[in-house]
Amino acid sequence: MKDANYIKNLIVELVKYPNETEWIEFKYNNSDPHSIGEYISALSNSAALQGKSNAYLLWGVDDSTHDLLGTSFEYTSKKVGNEELENWLLRGLTPKIDFTFHSIKINEKNFVLLEIKAAYRHPVSFNGVEFLRVGTLKKKLKEFPDKERELWKIFDSTPFEKQNAMENISKEEVLRLINYASYFEMLEQTVPDGHKAILEILEADEIISKSETGNYNISNFGAILFATDLKKFKNLRRKSIRVIQYEGISRINTLKEQEGVKGYATGFQGLIEYLLALLPSNELIKSIRKNVPMFPPIAIRELVANALIHQDFFIKGTGPTIEIFSNRIEITNPGIPLVKTERFLDNPPKSRNEDIASMMRRVGICEERGSGIDKIVFETELYQLPAPLFEVTDEHTRIVLFAYKDFWEMNSEEKNWACYLHACLKFVQREYMTNASLRERFGVEDKNSAAISRVIKETLEQDFIAKYDENAGKKYVKYIPYWAKQ
Repeated sequence: MKDANYIKNLIVELVKYPNETEWIEFKYNNSDPHSIGEYISALSNSAALQGKSNAYLLWGVDDSTHDLLGTSFEYTSKKVGNEELENWLLRGLTPKIDFTFHSIKINEKNFVLLEIKAAYRHPVSFNGVEFLRVGTLKKKLKEFPDKERELWKIFDSTPFEKQNAMENISKEEVLRLINYASYFEMLEQTVPDGHKAILEILEADEIISKSETGNYNISNFGAILFATDLKKFKNLRRKSIRVIQYEGISRINTLKEQEGVKGYATGFQGLIEYLLALLPSNELIKSIRKNVPMFPPIAIRELVANALIHQDFFIKGTGPTIEIFSNRIEITNPGIPLVKTERFLDNPPKSRNEDIASMMRRVGICEERGSGIDKIVFETELYQLPAPLFEVTDEHTRIVLFAYKDFWEMNSEEKNWACYLHACLKFVQREYMTNASLRERFGVEDKNSAAISRVIKETLEQDFIAKYDENAGKKYVKYIPYWAKQ
């Protein structure tokens, strides 16, 4: 909840505008619920058109003179039937955008400010109808096809990173909310002398921007990466990373649960260290006679970085989750992948969040080239683990790493998937899979080459792999992934 001084200063700034704009509406006492719902739709859509992060509906102001009259409207006691006004409004809005009522006294007069987030991805409708402000009038969006087309263009071109996480705050608040010391340390730069120089560099990197009132806005890009505490940003609270450790192989009993509060870049190294400390060790993996982590640290690092970078931030109410079981680790992020799961290893990375990905590379969290999946597959093969599993649900992507399992303990599906990914890895390394290379991948002795041949045969029958040269003799057959066959 924003403090009273912020709301008071915001009201003072809003009434300075000479006229109502397409993203500001003044009311005296009008409290008709249907009208409020339609104004939320209209102002939200218009704010998006005007490039504003928020729109405002203010009660207690004369719409022509802008005199501060005060209002008798009390949103807390307003009901529609037996339902509270806020719940009723939210139920009528599609999609469910954020809006917040604020009540405040100025010179002993009551005022109510409704702060409305700008539309994103889709126009906002109320009870199935999309509205828009045209000048100072509220109109149906369908009546203005040119503006509707323009709105859709904006949705297609405005990424999450460019939107603001917090607006119109002082420089002192910026320096409290953004861990600028970590920012400079990760970029291996000396912290400049003086707040002005610090703010100028943060602004140049689009972590912050100047607001219309001379204060500052913090971008989603800046907050999600370098926030001191993500909980301080209303729209990013659910984007914190959750780590849950369970007893055994099910979700019945939870041993530990931790939710991070730092920005992704600021807290990344601490998160990886925390994860590795939770993971058990294996005393023996085939010929490796020493204590080694159950999962390759490099693979864990790459998987976590991928989940953070490639998530869909527009999916509300959910964030990255890391779940640790006795036999596996599951890393889940909001959003379905932009490439098919079976092509994760060879395709160039496609990110919804290019600015975030670029900064994560700049600070050394991930590399410029590739998606990191080749590293993950390589490390799981080195540890002779089952192949990583890629799963997609309606709104999420999940990658699962499994603990060590002997070749003879794996089922056919696990063996065939590992065979396919091995062929992919070999191909991107400009090599070819063979019976010998697959035996080495599984840690199977030469005398059991027939068992490997059966795996290859099954994977061929599933059209996951193909022979590189159909005419090669049995002893010299090489294999490639299906998509590499010309």
